[in-house]
Amino acid sequence: MSKEKVVLAYSGGLDTSVCVKWLQDEKNLDVVCVCGNVGQEETGLDAKKQKALDLGVLDCQVLDLRDEFSDEFLTKAIAANSMYENKYPLLSALSRPLLAKKLVEVAHEFGAIYVAHGCTGKGNDQVRFEAAVKALDPELKVIAPVREWDLKCRPDEVAYAHAHNVPVPEGANDNPYSIDDNLWGRAIECGHLEDPWNEPLDDAWVMTKNPEDTPDTPTYTEIEFEAGKPVAVDGKKMKLSEIVIALNKISGDNGFGRLDLVEDRLVGLKSRECYEVPGALTLITAHKALEDICVEGDLLKTKIKLEQDWATAVYNGQWYSPLKNALDAFMADTQKFVTGTVRLKFFKGNCHVVGRKSPFSLYDYGLATYDRDTTFDEKASAGFIEIDTLSLKTWAKVQGPSSAAAQA
Repeated sequence: MSKEKVVLAYSGGLDTSVCVKWLQDEKNLDVVCVCGNVGQEETGLDAKKQKALDLGVLDCQVLDLRDEFSDEFLTKAIAANSMYENKYPLLSALSRPLLAKKLVEVAHEFGAIYVAHGCTGKGNDQVRFEAAVKALDPELKVIAPVREWDLKCRPDEVAYAHAHNVPVPEGANDNPYSIDDNLWGRAIECGHLEDPWNEPLDDAWVMTKNPEDTPDTPTYTEIEFEAGKPVAVDGKKMKLSEIVIALNKISGDNGFGRLDLVEDRLVGLKSRECYEVPGALTLITAHKALEDICVEGDLLKTKIKLEQDWATAVYNGQWYSPLKNALDAFMADTQKFVTGTVRLKFFKGNCHVVGRKSPFSLYDYGLATYDRDTTFDEKASAGFIEIDTLSLKTWAKVQGPSSAAAQA
């Protein structure tokens, strides 16, 4: 009699390697591993696949998802200028729904009734994986080994691995940080960073140089957009994944893209996080600058409000929700004329917009200039102010601080 199958989101690290053996021994399941390449810095995916096969899994699928991640997920994040709590570009929240989608696809391929992940019970990612799975296939059952097992800390996992002949990654006990990364950047937590008073140590950063060590002359870069999507850097046309890589290098070499903040997690606690997002922060900075001249004022004000709703929905694992889908439609409509070029100046850890142009620009020099050749009719302002303040004047006479009613 064949065993039931479970599809595991597998990274090849300690947690998910132990998950493989735990699912086999504790749940008596046949395991299929899915390892998605979303641009993380880790290498050796073939070795990780072989490791999983050596542990007795039915299959280990290594999927190159970098272009799908860029074209289907990052484009929407850029359109929405996705900054959670207006602090940092969403990172893990963007890759989890894609990985969950692949878990569901592979589960259907193998006839599995379970999917599994290696997320902890106090993080956001457990919600993101499971909400996405439920949205894509409500009949699949989710197993979260790390929430269930009695292994309370990393040394416990290492001991379990040794006892069950699971290869332990080199330095499994040495890395003081918990890192999650993809093409869009790196999230860094734990260790020295758990005290919010502690300044991050130099070893926390790998994508960005210390601002003190960056060039003593500014670096200028131009980014081109078509309908809200980045299409070129410094005149060179590239696909989005290549643009992100190029800007990670340019921005990182100039010390731009480091963030140190405290955020509110979905599960109700505050968490000190450091983020290294040079390319992401650069693209959002440039995209906002282009929107400033291409998007009508009332629409832009409304969009800014809805951007926070979009970021919160995605942070909370609602990528496949009706709300987020509707917000995507709104964001997409705002991008129709966001076409043009933005010039950026990098210097000593800073990035400033120093130029923007577009064939669809709503910036009218004749209206904006204070020179003699202005086309703005300043005399019309008097009538505008009279009408605009009519309600205020009526209130002031009857109920305002100088009215008889207010003085009574």
